[in-house]
This record gives sequence, C-alpha cells and structure tokens, in this order.
Amino acid sequence: MPQEPADLSVVADPPQAAAASHPIGDQRGARLGGLLNREPGIVAAGTPVLTDALAQQAVPVESVDWRPPVPGATEPLATVLGHPKHAAANATAVKRLLASRPHLVDVRPAGEALGLTAGTFFHAGPPVTWERASGPMRGALIGAMLAEGLADDPEAAERRLARGDAGPVTLDSCHHHRTVGPMAGVVGPSMWMFVIEDAEHGGTAFCSLNEGLGKVLRYGAYGPEVVDRLHWMSAVLGPALRAAIRRHGPVDLKAIMAQALQMGDELHNRNRAATSLFVRELAADLAEVEGGAEVLRFIGGNDHFFLNLAMAAGKGAADAARDVPGSSLVVAMARNGTDFGIQLSGTGDRWFTGPAGVPDGLYLGSYGPGDANPDIGDSTITETTGLGGFAMAAAPAIVRFIGGEVPDALAATQRMYEITLAENPVFQVPILSFRGTPTGIDATLVARTGILPVVNTGIAGRVAGTGQVGAGLVSPPAKIFTDAVTALAETLRP
Repeated sequence: MPQEPADLSVVADPPQAAAASHPIGDQRGARLGGLLNREPGIVAAGTPVLTDALAQQAVPVESVDWRPPVPGATEPLATVLGHPKHAAANATAVKRLLASRPHLVDVRPAGEALGLTAGTFFHAGPPVTWERASGPMRGALIGAMLAEGLADDPEAAERRLARGDAGPVTLDSCHHHRTVGPMAGVVGPSMWMFVIEDAEHGGTAFCSLNEGLGKVLRYGAYGPEVVDRLHWMSAVLGPALRAAIRRHGPVDLKAIMAQALQMGDELHNRNRAATSLFVRELAADLAEVEGGAEVLRFIGGNDHFFLNLAMAAGKGAADAARDVPGSSLVVAMARNGTDFGIQLSGTGDRWFTGPAGVPDGLYLGSYGPGDANPDIGDSTITETTGLGGFAMAAAPAIVRFIGGEVPDALAATQRMYEITLAENPVFQVPILSFRGTPTGIDATLVARTGILPVVNTGIAGRVAGTGQVGAGLVSPPAKIFTDAVTALAETLRP
C-alpha cells in the first residue's frame, strides 16, 4: 500500500517549532531541533540513497529515521495527540506501571483463588470459541478436561468441548480475571496459581505454575505423561510451594527480576538466572516442608520456572495502569493462537485484534515452519512491561534459542525506545551503560512510526497434542494499533 511522501518541510522551521510540532513527541522533535542549531547542512528524512549521495559529495548531512503514519492513522492520531488531556494521561498511566511492586504472597488452587468451577476454563489471549480455537489451544483444553476428570479419553473431551455433551463447557480469557497463562494458558479449577500482590497499589494478579518444556499442556500436548505431571503439580508442587512461601513471607519479585537482568536474563525466553535466584530465596524453607526436596529437583531442572512469576508480576503492573481516560498506553498484549490482541488504558476492557502471525525462528529436531501454529500465549505481558523482546540487549545469549546474531538483540531493544513512554529505572541493561529498559508501549507511537513491538516467543505445533516445535520472533499486526488509536480518539471527541 503506498505511503504518504516524507515531509521535509521541517528543515525550514525554527528549531523550537520543529520540537513543538513534531507529531511523535518531544524526544525526536527535540532531536530535530538540536540538529538545526548546528552548522548549516541537510537533514535527510526518507530514502537512504539520498543521504549516501550527499555524503559522497562531502555535504554535511544528518539522517533522520522518519516515516509517515500507518495508513488510516492520520486523523485519529491528530485527535489523540492534539487533546490536552492525552500527555498527562499517559504520564499518569506509565507512572503507575513503573511504581508497581509485585510480591509473591501465596500459592492456591484456581478454584479457591479465582472461583473457578467444574466445566469452566480460562485461556490465554483475547476471548475465543472452540470453533475458532487453534490446534494447541484445543489440545490444551482436551488435556485440561482429562486432568479435571471431566472426560475419560481425548475423544470424549473433544465431543464435550465441541457440542456440550455431558454438560456445557465455559471458556473465558485469563485477562478478564486478573490472570495470565503462558502459551495456550489454559487454567482449570484444580490447577495451582501463583498469587502476586502489588505492594504499591494493592492489586492482585495470578499465573499458573510452570510445567517445564517439551510435551506440556501449555503447548497443546495432552498425553498421559502430561496429565500425570499436572496431577503431581496439584498434589505436591503447589502445596509444597504454598507451605514454603508462608514460612518465608512475601518474596520481592521486582528485586529478583532486576538482578536477573544484570545476569543475562530477559525474563521471557531466558529465565535461568531468575529461576536460580528464586530457588536460592526459598531453598531453606522448601527443605523444611513435605515434598520440598522433590520440588527443588523439579525446579532445578526447569530453567523457565520463573517465567510464570515474571508474567504475574507484569500483569499486576499493567493492571495498575488501566482505566486512565485518554491514555494510549498498552496494558495488555496477548495471543490465543488465532488472534493477536491488545487493550489500552484509556479504552477499558475492549480488545483490538488481528490475525496472529507465525514466529520466525529456530525449530527443534525435524520440525519446520509448516509445523508451526500462529503465535499464542499471554507471555507478551513481559514485553508490555519492558521485558522480553524489549530487554533482549540484556540477554544476548537469547539469540542461540530464537535465532539471529548478538547485534540483533541489541538493535531490538534500542528500537523499542522509539515506541515507549519511559525507561524503567529498576530494570537496567548493563551493555547499554545501565540504561533502563524501554517500558510502556504507546499505541500512538506505534501508529505514528510503523515500528511494531518485538516479541520473542516459543512456537507451538499447529496439530493438537504436538507440543513445542521451536522458538523465535514475531510482531503484532499493525492494524490493531490503528484500530485502538481510532477507538481512543472516539472517547476524546466532544
């Protein structure tokens, strides 16, 4: 689709005017103003060949990475960016997000913590029906039915899910219940949940316990080994963690996450340091409770165990930033294997969705792109709050898992500063001179620049029952940000 031509008239404006009128915010506008205060030269915005030709002629030239707004975004952007309440609303929302202080305070069964009853399941991403559910989502729901004792075999589970045989099944989004779930994210009443309290704002968030890698429920596997592991987690892992945490007292997750970033994690696809720090924090208490040694062995062999804690911490922080009228801050970014959706602080619980894309990455064994399902999971709450793909510069080793080269990890983080509202003063990146991670995705900046959030993610097999087939990078569809800004503009019109 053709884009509008680059507007080069800014070079004729006074520096102060360039900074004040620049449509994507003060930071880049101020940069333009600074450029224009230098010795006479040329500011080039647009095709790189022009910059190269001028440089070859020894003409002083500064290249500015500028592009027109995403098609269809111009009018709603003008409404939102021109509204007197917008900047203050964003400042309020991102301040709340940054101030969040997540503490792990308990582990409880979902039936008790969330009020889940038999036949009701929460899942990752925007709401989805069985008819539209992807292979891994269907596989996870079948496995959950078996684990909850609602069906004797996969065929019976599928019939009940599809037609309501032996009673209807209710599905709803985890996000509607202060909860997040990795990959398929399916939660049933017997599954145990981490309980996170925000010591700053008082909110509560929940996430299931991590099963490990390979053939696991969250990747859509539902074989006997998957169900047996879920039963063990309900009988041993959950109760032992609860007893240890109640002995220990609240665990400061933000402190662990900040330290893990200094040790090479990015808290989405690399959680080795965070998991180790968490085990060290709880080891003495686990050693004193029934099943503690077994739990220590399980967590010790599962480098991703902390991921679910990071997700719950992110959910609490993002929820603290919700419901600020006029704010374009993204407070949820999630996928259900069919749709990729976002929510904004200023538009309530409304989802803006588009087709989920297939990640580009590395595959396990003989699997390839043809085996991959479109992106799935609530784990993008980490990117929503300045971690994961936004913090890849802190974890250059991640490229061995998702593909690419070390400079790609650095470039990904640096690119995300262009579409975020703040730098997190607690989550710092050593290789960037301890600069705070880019935090708080602004939908107007995404729509204005066309720069999409970068997400690193696991890849689930598209056929129910397969499990994980790889890991890689993916981006949301651009249209969901334009749709969200359009809806926000409607809330700001008289």
